[in-house]
Amino acid sequence: MSGGADAQTQRTMPAADGSLSLPAATLPFSEYASPEAREEQAGRLSRLAQLQNHPAQLPVPGQPDLLHRPWFDAQWRRYPAMMSEETLGGVKVLVFTPKNGIADKNRHRVLINLHGGGFVNGWPEKSEIESLPIASVGRIKVVSVDYRMGPQSRFPAASQDVAAVYAALLNTYKPSQIGIYGCSAGGILTGEAVAWFDKAGLPQPGAIGIFSGSLVSGFGGDSAYLTPLMGGYFPAPHPGAATANPYFADANPNDPLAAPANSPALLAKFPPTLFATGTRAGDMSATIESHRRLIRAGIDARLHLWDGLEHCFMYNPDLPESQEAYGVLTRFLEEQLDRLEAPTGGRASRW
Repeated sequence: MSGGADAQTQRTMPAADGSLSLPAATLPFSEYASPEAREEQAGRLSRLAQLQNHPAQLPVPGQPDLLHRPWFDAQWRRYPAMMSEETLGGVKVLVFTPKNGIADKNRHRVLINLHGGGFVNGWPEKSEIESLPIASVGRIKVVSVDYRMGPQSRFPAASQDVAAVYAALLNTYKPSQIGIYGCSAGGILTGEAVAWFDKAGLPQPGAIGIFSGSLVSGFGGDSAYLTPLMGGYFPAPHPGAATANPYFADANPNDPLAAPANSPALLAKFPPTLFATGTRAGDMSATIESHRRLIRAGIDARLHLWDGLEHCFMYNPDLPESQEAYGVLTRFLEEQLDRLEAPTGGRASRW
C-alpha cells in the first residue's frame, strides 16, 4: 500500500469513541432530485449566507421571515384559499378553507396545523405557508394555532394552547375526524401535544404528520453533524451544552412531555404517524430514530425521505418534491380518517 493510501486510511480510522475525522470532499447535488430543487439549493444557500452575514435580518418574534419570504406569496398564488381569524379555547387561530370548496367527505373533518419557527417566531407567515397547500390539495379545513412561544413563554405553554384548541374542536368533531400536522418546531410540537393530550385525559386524534421534526430531544445523529457542512440551517450540536432555545430553558430534556420518545409506554398510545424530511436536513437522523421507536412500540408509522432536500423544503411550493409531500401528507391523513370513521354529519357526541 502506498504512503498516500496509508495516509488516507489513517485519516478515516475511527477514534476510541467511534468518531471520524473526515477529509475534505466534493459532494455533488443528488441525481435523484429535481432540476428545480438544484436551482433552489443555490438560491437558498445564498439567502441563508446573506442573512447570517446580517444578523439583524434574521427572523425574530413579530418580524417577517426574510429567508422564506419568496415562498409566502408563491403559496397564495398557487393555492388560493379563504382565511379568517377566530378564537378557540381562548387561543387565536387562523382558519383556512380552499376556494374550490371542501370535499364532501371532509365536511365533518378538520386538520390542525402547528407552524414552524423554532418556538420563537413563524406566526403568521409559516402558518400560511404550511396551511394553504394542505387545505387546497386535501380540500379540507385547516386550523392553524397561534401558540405561545419563547422568549416570553416557556414549555409547556405551547402544548397547553394546542390542547385548548383541540378540546374546543372536540365539541364539534370526533377525535377520529381530527388530524394534526406541523413542520420543524411545529412537528416537534405535534408530538408534544399528543403527549400532553394523554396527560390531560384527552382522546388522541385520528392521525398526525411530522415534517422535519422528531420525538427525541434535539436533533442528533449523523445528519446533525454532516448537514452543517453542507450549508444546513443548524450548527453541529455540542453535547452537554445547555439548550439555546429560550422556550425550553426550564424543561427537562428527559421529560416525555418534551421528548415523547423517552417513554415507550407513551409511544404505544400514539395515533398513526407520518414522518417526512430531506436527506440534507439536520433533523433526518432524529426523524429516522423517532420512526424506529414508534415502529418498536407497535404504531403504524410511515417515513418518507427526499434525497438532496433540506429542512422544511416543502415550504417552497414550486418544487416537484414539495408538491409530492403535500400529496403524501393529505393522502395519509385521509386514509387514516377514512379507516377510523366515515363522516356521519351533525354535531359530534362527547368523543
